[in-house]
Amino acid sequence: MAMNRKRLVYFERWFDPIAEQILGAHEDIELVRLLYADPQDDTWSSLHTACGYQVSARTELQEPWFGNAALLARCPNMLALSSAGAGYDVIDVDACTASGVIVVNQSGTNSEPVAEHAIALMLGLTKKIGLTHRAMLTSKANDRLLLSGNNIKGKTVGIVGIGNIGRLTAKFCSIFDMRILAFDPYLTEAQVAARGAQKVDFATLLRDSDFITIHCPRNAETVGLFGATEFAQMKSSAYFINTARGKIHDEAALIAALRARRIAGAGIDVFDFEPPPPDHPLLHFDNVMATPHIAGGTVETLRDMSEAAAEQWIALLRGRVPPRMVNPEAWPLYSDRFERIIGFRPDALEADPA
Repeated sequence: MAMNRKRLVYFERWFDPIAEQILGAHEDIELVRLLYADPQDDTWSSLHTACGYQVSARTELQEPWFGNAALLARCPNMLALSSAGAGYDVIDVDACTASGVIVVNQSGTNSEPVAEHAIALMLGLTKKIGLTHRAMLTSKANDRLLLSGNNIKGKTVGIVGIGNIGRLTAKFCSIFDMRILAFDPYLTEAQVAARGAQKVDFATLLRDSDFITIHCPRNAETVGLFGATEFAQMKSSAYFINTARGKIHDEAALIAALRARRIAGAGIDVFDFEPPPPDHPLLHFDNVMATPHIAGGTVETLRDMSEAAAEQWIALLRGRVPPRMVNPEAWPLYSDRFERIIGFRPDALEADPA
């Protein structure tokens, strides 16, 4: 029997209420707000009948509501999971694919502010903005020349992952006449050049960069990508920037490198556990600028992400191919399940052109 109203659930709130306004105007979608404080039995009851689940960002998401196999096992009608932003590491994509569940994200909607934030951290560190501000508060700025920073013009930046965000970062760095290197094993030399950078191997990027900025996803390949060995290969005058995801760098190794002055400093927007406690060591170095995973969270972008997510849900629940699908290989099994649950078959997935 066809399902007239498709239940879409989410916890607490969207990044911006525009999503609720858009989705609430469609009678064929039942938008259900869940609260982390509600009894789990009630929440599981809502999820059991849901066709879609908008998964919160890692900073807000609580157990046991991650998009994993255990959750899918209790949600027989679940057709799709959507991440709040571009990252989707809170969702087990392999488990979803095996179950015929589509995963979508909001890739591309927050590229601009994350790239801007990376540049802001680079400038803040090399100009010693955080350090000089604290010096003024503690009457340690009497000899201002001792607090002199450096130019970034002509310096070398190494970009790890030159996708949507990395490409914009390269564009912004070019304004400062920087030499731009990129390590991205999934792109050819020509593709990297078209994005404004020189493709290099990882060792060269570590050795030659004055700034290293991370713009790759967190997955099995990138967890622990930067550890003690990698920090030891960087210039002692280099700065490390991560606005991507926690655990791509080893926090203990970074702390050790900073204490030993093996690198000049770090700009960190992401942590292993978020938000980090006030006594976290990285928050107490003079040569570290830290922010609470807010790089992509500008007012404008939060609205854009929420609007994009809502429009993608409408397309998906009406049987259209979503524009930001993570696991297209799940589409055949998903299509069978969609037809059984919703009552009609979704659009065919067009093959990639040869």
